[in-house]
Amino acid sequence: MPYQETTATKKITKLTKRIRIVSGGSSASKTISILLWLIDYCQSYKGKIVSVVSWTLPHLKKGAIRDFLSIMSEHGYFKDDRWNKTESIYLFETGSKLEFFSADQPGKVRGPRRDVLFINEANNVSYDIYTQLEIRTRDIVFIDFNPISEFWFYTEVADKENIEHIILTYLDNEALSENERLALEARRSNKSWWKVYGEGQLGEIESAIYKNWKIVDEIPHEARLERYGLDFGYSNDPSSIAAIYYYNGGYILDEICYQKGFSNKQLADILTNLPQALIIADSAEPKSIDELKLYGLNILPANKGAGSVQQGIQFVQAQQLSITKNSVNGIKEYKNYVWQTDKDSKILNVPDHQFSHFMDAVRYGFTSLNPEVTRKTTEEIKRHFENMEHKLRNFSTK
Repeated sequence: MPYQETTATKKITKLTKRIRIVSGGSSASKTISILLWLIDYCQSYKGKIVSVVSWTLPHLKKGAIRDFLSIMSEHGYFKDDRWNKTESIYLFETGSKLEFFSADQPGKVRGPRRDVLFINEANNVSYDIYTQLEIRTRDIVFIDFNPISEFWFYTEVADKENIEHIILTYLDNEALSENERLALEARRSNKSWWKVYGEGQLGEIESAIYKNWKIVDEIPHEARLERYGLDFGYSNDPSSIAAIYYYNGGYILDEICYQKGFSNKQLADILTNLPQALIIADSAEPKSIDELKLYGLNILPANKGAGSVQQGIQFVQAQQLSITKNSVNGIKEYKNYVWQTDKDSKILNVPDHQFSHFMDAVRYGFTSLNPEVTRKTTEEIKRHFENMEHKLRNFSTK
């Protein structure tokens, strides 16, 4: 079914000023609605140039570009010979161009002028880059974001002239499925999370589990691969593989896989083609671990037990951590991985499951790097063999 008109699209269509700010919560159709407006603009005006910019190219490919291509295909607009996949540029019949590029491409940020600009998830883009892009835009600037915390829009832009700011929520998106709505509303009790993602209001997610991770361009050549963490999934949850590198006193995380519907054979195909390192997987799936061993993989179950989740998180929190910009899903989980809260907003010592897949893979990988866990595991193995020897001695004397 083609993308339908929603309250969100109607509100965006009514905006008239030069700088159009669209903030709000999760599933509010901010990006989709702006892309629909941009497509209509390119189809209505001749010879225009429209730029869609986000913080990294992987984020664009998994977000705005995928949404754009889906909209164009479902409406029957897309023509393959008009899409330059290499340059990520679509040429409309009107002669107007819609281009996608990332904020980490200085030549394009400071390059030619355009008629319309859309900065997607602007809170991940620096104020200097916004300025460079905005001054090179002739007519209209859209920016969208989730108001996780205050950034340059609130301090440098919000009070200037010729600006309109609307806030959208999931209630503005009639295209949202019932299951998606229920999944969102199930987190209403987490008041700090709900304020941002449910109500679309500026907040600071106090229940965030991890903070102060750095985003890096790539894994340095000198970094040492230590472990892979593996969280199994299938139909409802994605299987996730995290590579853990040691570098300069800290660790760098890299997203290898984040995919629903993957069989163990598909996971094995991925892992056997990676540089070799010990794989630590979710011990709740011993059959899957045994199957992966049959493919020749060096894989062990994560140490689990009472308090192991909290202990693992505590150990990860204690590290100096970075994550590669290509780890799009991992970064999204990092920003949204929160503790559950009760009806009184008291933070519980239990992680919320929704954004836990890559985070669990990371935690599993780190369990074997934790000297305390390693020591306990060694002691448990030693006790196990001592008990076995004791039973054998008793058996032999009978």
